Amino acid sequence: MTPELALKHIWTTAQCDPTALRSVSLPGTDPGLPSVYRVGALASATIAASGLATAEYHRLRTGRRQHVTVEMRRALASFRSERYLRIDEGPPPALRDPVMGFYATRDGRWIQLHTNFPHHLEGVLKVLGCANDRAAVAEAIRGWDGATLDQTLADAGLCAALIRTPDEWAALDQSKAIAGLPLFEIERIGDAPVEPPRGAGAERPLAGVRVLDVSRIIAGPVAGRALAQHGAEVLMVNGPHLPNIAPLVIDNGRGKRSAVIDLRDATGRETLNGLVSDADVFLQAYRPGALTARGFGPEELARVRPGIVYVSVCAYGHKGPWAGRRGFDSLVQSASGIAFTEREAAGWDEPKHLPCQALDHATGYLAAFGAMAALTRRATEGGSWHVRVSLAQTGRWLQSFGLLPDGWKAPDVSIDDVRDCLGTVQSEFGRVLGVLPAERLEETPAYFALPPARIGAHEAKWE
Repeated sequence: MTPELALKHIWTTAQCDPTALRSVSLPGTDPGLPSVYRVGALASATIAASGLATAEYHRLRTGRRQHVTVEMRRALASFRSERYLRIDEGPPPALRDPVMGFYATRDGRWIQLHTNFPHHLEGVLKVLGCANDRAAVAEAIRGWDGATLDQTLADAGLCAALIRTPDEWAALDQSKAIAGLPLFEIERIGDAPVEPPRGAGAERPLAGVRVLDVSRIIAGPVAGRALAQHGAEVLMVNGPHLPNIAPLVIDNGRGKRSAVIDLRDATGRETLNGLVSDADVFLQAYRPGALTARGFGPEELARVRPGIVYVSVCAYGHKGPWAGRRGFDSLVQSASGIAFTEREAAGWDEPKHLPCQALDHATGYLAAFGAMAALTRRATEGGSWHVRVSLAQTGRWLQSFGLLPDGWKAPDVSIDDVRDCLGTVQSEFGRVLGVLPAERLEETPAYFALPPARIGAHEAKWE
């Protein structure tokens, strides 16, 4: 699979104007990172889709088409943005709890724990009955069969994944449930008038577009960041009780304002509803059904704000027995056979993840692309829209690209290798060094108009 073919698949799945594909250049070939998977093609195609959709939305306002270029090495740097983040020229960010990782089980299998949030770590330790120590956790897990522990942790609402082969994953009901789904879905969920792009003389493609980013960690926030870098007004909304990972807040908070709203009380729900009434895009990454229970499902918001574009990001897909299962990028890699395949190719003893959070980042850019494709439809035919993406569907697509048997031998890419892909900005956290937008639009360059801000730094209102 080449980047060009992958982009064509995205573009045609969304039924976008095929002539726009003539205005894209995607230089670079895999492997750009040490992996048997074509991660570079995935990065180039998903970022290009987002960039090209931006250019097409801008064309609705100006009548002018512009060329979009995405170099693979820049796209891969974007897919590693959290790794290359630096504050005041300090050390790399700490992104993982020490207990997180792979463990051997009693029956010769491997399982991955995901314990980056304190309550997830506490829950795992309670199930295992051991101390908060990696050696103690390893000893406890050696007393469990892999599949039993995997199910026990899932039943407890915790985050883990048995390392499966691709064939084992394909045999699961969850894999079968999403096998018939497209890579993403853009569904009309209500009637609304046509809304052309606002601001006839606006210089930035998404000027006038208001985005509520109700997501955390990587995939959802990357989508919001991708919209912000083209001029959308993005308001990131967090709950006061919800945990976060500080480096990700900084990396994915560039270009956004940040507010706190507590959806557990009526006042908070009323505040969010008020914001929705003036929003264009509602971006959320809760498990399927979670926000519907609070009154913020897609159909409900389409009634509050006819013309809304509602974007849903989840781990394992919105259908199947695992739809409500908690998951993260690395867990989906482990469950779906990606970590097994990387290990087999490299000859490692334990499982091996992709060299970046590729499913998170690709899904984020697909979410941003879907939002812009839906905004374009709203501008030409009206309606309210629901965009669905998932890490598992993205992973399934990557697995369909075919393998590069010796790709794992490619050299790794250090921060010094991508210095030309980085930029600095002064913020309340200090001087932030971060990856710049990878897509190059010849007329409207992407950039972050705002530095990252702490959670709750701004009022919960539109500017």
